[in-house]
Amino acid sequence: MRAYNFSAGPAILPEEVLKQAQAELLDYQGTGMSIMEMSHRGKDYSAVHQETKDNIAKLLNLPDNYSVLFMTGGASTQFSLIPMNLLGEGQTADYITSGAWSSKAIKTAKSIGNVNEVANTAKEIPTCMPTNESLQFTEGAAYVHICSNETIAGTQVKEFPKTDAPLIADMSSDIFSRPLDVSQFGMIYAGAQKNLGPAGVTLVIIRNDLAEKSPESLPELFQYKHFMENDSLSNTAPTFPIYLLCLVTRWLLAQGGLEGIQKKNDEKAAKLYDAIDSSDFYKGTAKKEWRSPMNVTFRLPSEELEAKFVAEASKKGMTSLKGHRSVGGIRASIYNAFPAEGVDALISFMKEFEAANS
Repeated sequence: MRAYNFSAGPAILPEEVLKQAQAELLDYQGTGMSIMEMSHRGKDYSAVHQETKDNIAKLLNLPDNYSVLFMTGGASTQFSLIPMNLLGEGQTADYITSGAWSSKAIKTAKSIGNVNEVANTAKEIPTCMPTNESLQFTEGAAYVHICSNETIAGTQVKEFPKTDAPLIADMSSDIFSRPLDVSQFGMIYAGAQKNLGPAGVTLVIIRNDLAEKSPESLPELFQYKHFMENDSLSNTAPTFPIYLLCLVTRWLLAQGGLEGIQKKNDEKAAKLYDAIDSSDFYKGTAKKEWRSPMNVTFRLPSEELEAKFVAEASKKGMTSLKGHRSVGGIRASIYNAFPAEGVDALISFMKEFEAANS
């Protein structure tokens, strides 16, 4: 029996995807070899590469003036590459800080160029996102950076701000979880290991005119322009993670696309938040209007009870419920692939644990 894996990342993948990857591991479609053994320029892998881009374009209804890039180094590498590529000399970039990951992004950007922090709710308890009304952007800013979902804080942007400058969003923990108007953004990026596939590939979706801004002084493999012009293939791409991303995007299309998966995500999250709100024993840590449907964070009356809760849940096959070391508490990450029956199992356990320990 597979565990109910509540990990924030690397996270659960669809079981159908894992089974297909297992079936094709030694012999990919009669080639007599694994796809991870193939040339990244051969016809078999090239078909996977193209299908992955096509599936992403379908899921997002991607406008023609955007490119899909497959990069490496996770979202954390993008914290550096974004200002290196897009923050010109004498320009200012605006950053919205709402938690641990956006805090890391602005810290990195400040070491590279001129940055203006337009809001900071990272230390607020209960956790929340800045309101759009509170944001005062720099006139002529090179770009505005935001994190759409703070994995540690358990908060999510519900409505993205309207900006004159290109809006850039770190969507590592909620990409493909809901419909999105890509034309509102200059760039979207996400590490794969939460909602897309295994660690190893970083998805970047960038407007072509922004990619063209990459300075020639940057090494080629640091340039968005170079990745765009070479279809992410100027060096060996992370072929196996891209293949798994291909399988995940196929799975998403079969779920009814982003509209279909959002309905399932909202139903799972609503059940779990209702269980928290109907109890005096559990207490959610995020303000209700900012609650994430991906990362549900809550506390128990004491740290001792939280440790006991995590240990007993693990014995029942519910793993990785311990909150991030920086904040403690409990965190249940219920990404796209997390099964509804796993949420039901957690709620049942929560009721049992409360009855035994309240």
